[in-house]
Amino acid sequence: MTSSSLAPMRAALRGMKAYSPDADCAIDLSDNTNLWGSPPAAMRTLAAMASLARYPEGYSETLKGALARYVGMSPESIVVGCGSDDVLESAIRACAEPGERLAFMDPSFVMIPAFARVHGLDVVRIPLAPGYGPDVARFVETNATVSYICSPNNPTGVPIDRRDVEAIVNGTTGAVIIDEAYAEFAQSSFVDLVERSERVVIARTLSKAFGLAGLRVGYAIASPPLVREIEKARGPFKVGGPSERAALAAINEDREWVSARVTDAIQCRERLLGALRDLGLAPLPSAANFVLVPVEGALEIGQRLRERGIAVRPFAALPTIGDALRITVGPWPMMETLIANLSEVLAECA
Repeated sequence: MTSSSLAPMRAALRGMKAYSPDADCAIDLSDNTNLWGSPPAAMRTLAAMASLARYPEGYSETLKGALARYVGMSPESIVVGCGSDDVLESAIRACAEPGERLAFMDPSFVMIPAFARVHGLDVVRIPLAPGYGPDVARFVETNATVSYICSPNNPTGVPIDRRDVEAIVNGTTGAVIIDEAYAEFAQSSFVDLVERSERVVIARTLSKAFGLAGLRVGYAIASPPLVREIEKARGPFKVGGPSERAALAAINEDREWVSARVTDAIQCRERLLGALRDLGLAPLPSAANFVLVPVEGALEIGQRLRERGIAVRPFAALPTIGDALRITVGPWPMMETLIANLSEVLAECA
C-alpha cells in the first residue's frame, strides 16, 4: 500500500483521539467492553498455553464451527477476523470497487467512513430519522453498493426496528452490512435475514459480551458464496493461536458465565437510565451495554469526570443529537460512583 493510498485513512482519522485504556482513571467507562471481566475458561486456557511456536489455523476452521453452533448456522456461513473491524473492512473490500458508494447511518460506528475512504469509495452520510433509526427512504433512494446499519447503534445504543432493516434489504440491490456488536445485550438478531438474502452480512464480535476485547476476535455471518469472497479479501492467519483457543473455551465452556454477565449488564443499564433521569437528564433508550446522554457541554463534563478518575466518552455536536456522553454500563458500585460524581459536576457546570 502506497503513501498516497493511505492518505484517505489518515484524513478520516485526523483529529480523532488515539485510543488507549485509561490507566490513569480508576473507573473507565469509555470503551463499551465487559467491565465484569473475561470468561474463566478463557483465562485458564491462556494460562495453560505452553508454546507460541506454531501458526494458528489459516482460516480458523475449528473456531468457525463453534461460532456456527452458537448462532445456529453452518460453518460455511462464518468468516472470522482480527476483531469485527477486520471483518467489516474485509466485507467492504469484497463487496465494493473504488468509485462506488457506501451509505451509512450518521452518527454510527466511526470506522466505517474511514474504511470506505481508504478503499476509494464515495461515502453517503444518512442522518438518523426521528426516533434515532435509519432513514429508510434515503437508503433506498441512494441504493449504494454497500449499505451499513448498526443495531443497537453505536453511539446511540438504540436498536433498529426489524421493519426498517427488512425495508432496506428489500429496497436496495447492493450488500447490506448489519453490525451486531451488541446483539447479546439487545437479545435480538437479524441473522435469519442471511438465509433470505445472499446480500446480507451480519458482523459480530467477542469483544463485548464475551469479554475478550484484548484478544481481537470478530466474525461475520453471510451466505457461503459471500463468505468465500470476504475470505479472499481477508486472507489467512488473521486470528492468533491464543485468541483462537481462548475464544473456543469461552464459547464451548463458559456460555452460562457470558449469559449471566449479560443479565447483569441489562439490569444495571436499566437502573442507570433511571438514575440519569433522576438527575434531570434525558438518556436515549438503549439495548446495548452503554447509554448515550445528550447534554450541553459534554466535553467539559467529560474532562471534569476524568479529573475525578472516571472516564466516559464525550462527543461534541453529534448529528441530530448534539453534545453527548456515552457511558459504558458496569457493576452497580461503579455506576453509583459515576452518578454521585456526575451530579456534582453538573452542579459545577450549571
